[in-house]
Amino acid sequence: MDQLKPNPANSTPLTPLTLLERAAIIYNDSPSIVYNGSIHSTWSQTHRRCLRLASSISSLGIRRRHVVSALAPNIPAMYELHFAVPFAGAVLSNLNIRLDPRTVAALLRHSDSRLVFVDQQHKSLLLDALSFFPPDLAPPLVVLISDDDDGIDIVDSSSTVFVDTYEGLIRRGDPGFEWVRPESEWDPIVLNYTSGTTSSPKGVVHSHRGAFVVTLDSLVDWSVPKQPVYLWTLPMFHSNGWSFPWGMAAVGGINICLSRFDAPTIYRLIATHGVTHMCAAPVVLNMLSNSKSKTEPMRNPVHLLTGGSPPPAAVLSRAESLGFLVSHGYGLTEALGVIISCAWKPRWNRFPATERARLKARQGVRTLSATEADVVDLESGRSVRPDGSQIGEIVLRGACVMMGYLKDPGATSESINPNGWFYTGDLGVMHEDGYIEIKDRRKDVIISGGENVSSVEVEAVLYTHEAVNEAAVVARPDEFWGETACAFVSLKKNGAEKKPTEKEIMEYCREKMAKFMVPKTVVFREELPKTETGKIVKHLLRKEAQAMGSLTVTVTVAGSRM
Repeated sequence: MDQLKPNPANSTPLTPLTLLERAAIIYNDSPSIVYNGSIHSTWSQTHRRCLRLASSISSLGIRRRHVVSALAPNIPAMYELHFAVPFAGAVLSNLNIRLDPRTVAALLRHSDSRLVFVDQQHKSLLLDALSFFPPDLAPPLVVLISDDDDGIDIVDSSSTVFVDTYEGLIRRGDPGFEWVRPESEWDPIVLNYTSGTTSSPKGVVHSHRGAFVVTLDSLVDWSVPKQPVYLWTLPMFHSNGWSFPWGMAAVGGINICLSRFDAPTIYRLIATHGVTHMCAAPVVLNMLSNSKSKTEPMRNPVHLLTGGSPPPAAVLSRAESLGFLVSHGYGLTEALGVIISCAWKPRWNRFPATERARLKARQGVRTLSATEADVVDLESGRSVRPDGSQIGEIVLRGACVMMGYLKDPGATSESINPNGWFYTGDLGVMHEDGYIEIKDRRKDVIISGGENVSSVEVEAVLYTHEAVNEAAVVARPDEFWGETACAFVSLKKNGAEKKPTEKEIMEYCREKMAKFMVPKTVVFREELPKTETGKIVKHLLRKEAQAMGSLTVTVTVAGSRM
């Protein structure tokens, strides 16, 4: 056996791009993309369009490892770019459409982006971003995406960076283009920037191998069948839609694309197209559960995968009563998708709703692409006790882990430890049955009088208040305790006429948690700042709490005042 070695027949680089070739054969005339209520393309058409686009991208001088950026919502072009850009050998970098121009400019410069595809409605955002480029630095070329590009004047009066329209590139591209296959499965395929909820965005690089393994892993773990109907509410620019652009090609699914949505739109599309699957941030699940547009259960169940903070019991119960089959998982940009999932057991369905919600709040066990997952003590680095109480940092190993941070060897070596683990920066506990439960971001733990306060646990209690719509807890300086919990809260618009006061919110928390965890400050907001993916931007709230200055309190200890 020692004489048997890898050869071209058995060591072809793994890549998710081959999934589209396969889909074009198996599901050739089946719909691949539905947009604006009608079929946009079939799988064979999507394949040809991506080859044409890749051909035109190459004709613009784009070569291996060049970065091509995309600034667009969940429209058909955004889906096709997940194949067309790497078909040209380039690296796809999706940018958040809710970023400010200065940040977009910084990311384009950091990535050395050569070409940008921008949706018509975000054209001004890109032009503003390019205005921040220094005169001696050539900006990237720009391709304009429009639903109707016939007769569009693609050259802006104040800029000459536009080279063509999206459909124009497809029309002049070669459908027989020999796409640029990866020389190694470790070649980069995507560059994703972290959301910046806790710090400045970092550029996360994933390989063809990692994307392929995570894609198949996501389909298996979520038990996705062949030819599902998938509704795109999760932005594709968020960790490449948790790998499902490639995953839908693997199973020949129908991609229901939409550029913007609200609860009525989602429910209408579910009913019209028979949606079977969707991914959504917790804020979307909350929106669907509280919507007045839906009071009766849906005709057919919809599988919904959510990540981030666990859904509050009330939200989960309401969603399930409407027909959503909710799965909860944990992932991060550095792992490309959900890599710790609830791994629901059928016997748990017999438990009361509150117990089911408690179990679903545990993110669970590693998926197949994570070789190992553990929770380790912050000081010793040893595994924490599996008692559900000792907090440690979540660490991972496996094909899901990124190659590293672009141009940041310091951050890469800090997160990917020499002992062979990726340190996530998330804190959690290990339960007796081997299930992991996320407690907080390491940066979000509040140390009050020597006690560690989990902002996630405080938020979970706040969400149980009948008037609370959203909640985020951060640290505020405190003269006596060092820092205390500061809660930012938005209230339900259709709630009771009498809105709770700051004191009433505090009293509510005091009845349900240890005193040292109770927020000492409650700030009401119409809406909390969020990324497009629905994540609350805590670093902005943390800055606001810091700007409030130290909270002065009078503390009574054993009869004396301090």
